[in-house]
Amino acid sequence: MPEPTLLILTALSAQPLHGYGIFQSVQLLSGGEVKLRPGLLFGALDRLDQQGLIAVDREDEVDGRVRRYYRLSNRGAAVLAAQPRPRAAAALRPSLAGGAA
Repeated sequence: MPEPTLLILTALSAQPLHGYGIFQSVQLLSGGEVKLRPGLLFGALDRLDQQGLIAVDREDEVDGRVRRYYRLSNRGAAVLAAQPRPRAAAALRPSLAGGAA
């Protein structure tokens, strides 16, 4: 599994996040080495949703714009658990579970 995809799934394992929250979490998890461009991020989110690895959790309206939150699906959690994790993602995951992101 490509590292950006793995990092997206890892970010969503802590809590539902919107696109910018995912972007920030991926930067944190990768130590700043992975910076997803919006087109790449939202393309990946669409693909992961179609594959059943993530799902839309909810949508909120903020300043007249829809903010979509994504969550890790049960299938996504199983796939993530079966993947070897980058050292940075494995080390930071417990702190993300506490709500930081």
